[in-house]
Amino acid sequence: MCGIIAVVRRRTPPQQRHAHEVLGACDEALGLLTDATDVVAAVAGAAEALRIADRLLRGVDGVTLILGSPELPDNVVTRIRACEVVVADLEQRLDAGEQVVADADIEQLNAGIVVVRDLLWAIERDRLATAAAVGGLAGEAASHRSALSAYLSLQESLSALDRLEVRGRDSAGLHVMVRNHDVDLAAPQWRDEIARRSADPLFCDGSVRTVNGVLSITYKAAAEIGELGDNTAHLRQAATADELLRAAVMSPHAEVVVLGHTRWASIGIISEFNAHPLNSDEIDGGTPDERAYTVAVLNGDVDNF
Repeated sequence: MCGIIAVVRRRTPPQQRHAHEVLGACDEALGLLTDATDVVAAVAGAAEALRIADRLLRGVDGVTLILGSPELPDNVVTRIRACEVVVADLEQRLDAGEQVVADADIEQLNAGIVVVRDLLWAIERDRLATAAAVGGLAGEAASHRSALSAYLSLQESLSALDRLEVRGRDSAGLHVMVRNHDVDLAAPQWRDEIARRSADPLFCDGSVRTVNGVLSITYKAAAEIGELGDNTAHLRQAATADELLRAAVMSPHAEVVVLGHTRWASIGIISEFNAHPLNSDEIDGGTPDERAYTVAVLNGDVDNF
């Protein structure tokens, strides 16, 4: 069993978002839950307000807002905790048999509570936690929108691999393709590093390929015995420390595609060079710049080649 993740992010114009909009939506949800006379309508209204907050915190614009508003995460979490207290009290009253609503409305109320709880969880664990992780990956590049977009794709891939590790965790890998970067690949600052990282014919951890100016970078981890999360922790550390990647994604025109894979090594040994992604280096015919360059991941084996 294996798991595959790919993230292709469409370039979109920035949309200005404000902390007071997020906090206002959270306050509206808390107010509805606290002062409810019509409980069913209040829970439904709170869910809608929380959807607005969740939407505002999504994507590159949401990450930009969170990282640019240092006090926002704590203020949001304070409101989330207050909402959770009110919802927990409501659930306790229902469990105790209190006639909170008419019997005919109990199912609708319970469904609304589930939605509210899911949104509270998503805002804290997905939106706020994702932004914090993106900030950790980006480091000094966090002030560049293109870099935040790239590292958000990386974070989403790493998060997905964490979840997919139950389908296989003896090896994992990420491939990052960067187009339209402004890095001078022949400059002394990068020439020797790229030559060194391009010399590995097995496309192992940290390998680089350059094709028509496009950067192809792979990160890999392999361990016969390990704990859940070890592989993605290695991939995260490698991507965070990669100054070539950081320089490339800081270009305002940079575009990134991320491809990830986690696996059980049912075919071949557990090793970096047997981990995916794989590339087309061994295809005969022409130079790398003359033929199509391909990076791929696959589940299972390929028969009758």
